[in-house]
Amino acid sequence: MVELKRLSPEGVALALKKVERYRLLNEPWQAESICLDILDIDPEHQDALISLILAITDQFKAEGGGRPKEAQGLIPRLEAEYHRAYYSGIIWERRATTVLERHTTGSGPVAYEHLRKAMDFYEKAQELRPARDESSVIRWNSCVRMVMRHDDVQPAPDDEAVTFLE
Repeated sequence: MVELKRLSPEGVALALKKVERYRLLNEPWQAESICLDILDIDPEHQDALISLILAITDQFKAEGGGRPKEAQGLIPRLEAEYHRAYYSGIIWERRATTVLERHTTGSGPVAYEHLRKAMDFYEKAQELRPARDESSVIRWNSCVRMVMRHDDVQPAPDDEAVTFLE
């Protein structure tokens, strides 16, 4: 069996730059692999954890929405409560976009619920944000615009009870 080679601690900074580059090149699986290499030598490296969450969520569309639980499972490892809230919002927002792009029956209400969860996390992040960091506001507004742009993105009807004839 072939074994993975370990990065040296000195190579982490350059490896993180490569993560960003591969995400920009739309090669999130490569970015994910590099993050895993970094986390192999420093399991709590915050930038690598954040980049790994983003690389996994970059792949939601390609994989049909798969692995959100894996991304969510990384959230408790983030040290800052702000980051836990903000990146939880990112996960839910990206799940919503994936659902919307599928155009399946009932995707509107599912996307709406995902966006509402994202917005709840962004509101929490807004309360915790560092000075002058408007990222959570920008993401909140993006979610609102997504709801406004799609007529079918609305809450599921409450009266989904089925009436049987006797």
